[in-house]
Amino acid sequence: MNTDYGIQAALKQLGIQETNQGICTGGKWTDTSGDVLASFSPVDGNAIAGVRQATAKEYERLVSTAGEAFKAWRVIPAPKRGEIVRQIGLELRKYKEPLGKLVSWEMGKIYQEGLGEVQEMIDICDFAVGLSRQLYGLTMHSERPGHRMYEQYHPLGIVGVVSSFNFPVAVWAWNAMIALVCGDVVIWKPSSKVPLCAVAVHNIISGVLKKNNVPEGVLNLLISGSKYLGDDLFSDRHIPLISFTGSTRTGKNAARIVGERLGKTILELGGNNAIIVTPSANPELALRAIVFGAAGTAGQRCTSTRRIILHNSLFDTFTSRLVSAYKGLRIGNPLDENNHVGPLIDKDAVMKLFKAMEKVKQAGGKIIYGGTPFENSDCKSGCYVVPCIAEAENHYEIVQEETFAPLLYLIRYSTLDEAIRLHNDVPQGLSSAMFSTDIHETETFLSHEGSDCGIANINIGTSGAEIGGAFGGEKDTGGGRESGSDAWKVYMRRQTNTINFSTGLPLAQGIEFDIDK
Repeated sequence: MNTDYGIQAALKQLGIQETNQGICTGGKWTDTSGDVLASFSPVDGNAIAGVRQATAKEYERLVSTAGEAFKAWRVIPAPKRGEIVRQIGLELRKYKEPLGKLVSWEMGKIYQEGLGEVQEMIDICDFAVGLSRQLYGLTMHSERPGHRMYEQYHPLGIVGVVSSFNFPVAVWAWNAMIALVCGDVVIWKPSSKVPLCAVAVHNIISGVLKKNNVPEGVLNLLISGSKYLGDDLFSDRHIPLISFTGSTRTGKNAARIVGERLGKTILELGGNNAIIVTPSANPELALRAIVFGAAGTAGQRCTSTRRIILHNSLFDTFTSRLVSAYKGLRIGNPLDENNHVGPLIDKDAVMKLFKAMEKVKQAGGKIIYGGTPFENSDCKSGCYVVPCIAEAENHYEIVQEETFAPLLYLIRYSTLDEAIRLHNDVPQGLSSAMFSTDIHETETFLSHEGSDCGIANINIGTSGAEIGGAFGGEKDTGGGRESGSDAWKVYMRRQTNTINFSTGLPLAQGIEFDIDK
């Protein structure tokens, strides 16, 4: 029986109108004049609501507002800025269920994952509150007598956050909450495929900003497509840091444009994540991790599991168990909590999956299971598919690419050296894992000669990173880091200070320069 699973009530609770404005400067929505961008749910294929896009002139006014806000925000003590973030976290807790439901409805991930994404926002708020009292510099010994030397970190300015559809709210929070306690201001440009989630977030936080008299322009939302704004954020010299999450192709373009003006980037680009399963692995743990990593979010996480590198002795038995597990997956409306897999973001994503499967077969690989359209009385949008398992070889051109869909490659190996070579022999380097109880294997995987990824795990899967660690990868993944650890440093400008408290003026390196001679 068809039902909206309470989505209409959630939209009302989140303040989503039939047509929403495309610019918010924190506590204030600005009338925008562009065409209306309709957001369609992949769940049923119907329009949810629309957003009137911002034009280039409206963008310029927004940047000016943000620049003025930065002058005021940067001088507020960091712990005071952290208090605002604490209150934002409390407000997100109040709206966790409806916001998680909207994430699920607009993007397609199952409700449990939608709730988990909002929890990530809450967690990063908690992390950032503590960080606001820990923006440490170092004190160093000077080689000159009567001198003191230290380093400190200052706010950077406007941070541009360009987020992807697959994490429509969490990626913003990873960046914005850290930037906020660092004294920066933020302009968020979300994916045009999921604009309503961003509108909802700004509706949620606006009350906190107003109550605390936070200057307009500290947290900004910008919704606009390429018709009005192409690479404007990337080329704007008023924005010293761009955090971009998306495809490697677009990320390289962003890096080039920002680099030409000597700006800074955080790039979170493609992943081609693999799990090595060795003969000593706990097969139950490996199986559970692989199924969630490959089929969860319908394969649309940057950390989704794309490749399984299986020892020859395990291949047939483990493949059989994996197919059985896939057959037990329940596909359908993501708001039905009985389901494991929701739809892909749109029909284009489905077609890319089918084209990738054809390339696998043309290269000599074999489709073992799935990869077929899925439809029932509750799933008629054309965006649902049965997650696919294929036997392939690592060197296939299609295996070297990231297909953003539930397509899992099974690859054979004989020796540990071969497994690690296969693992690393792709252009991307985001997340990785090994399932093994052999300390020689696991320590080798984590060593200098092991995984070349930014994230390497043992006996857990490739997806589901915690916010406490810095998140990001190497090679074509971009090299950026955001979220935890010391990732905050990129949001600030570093300054070395030397103080002379002596009565002389000795020069470094023992240089003598006496103007009295």
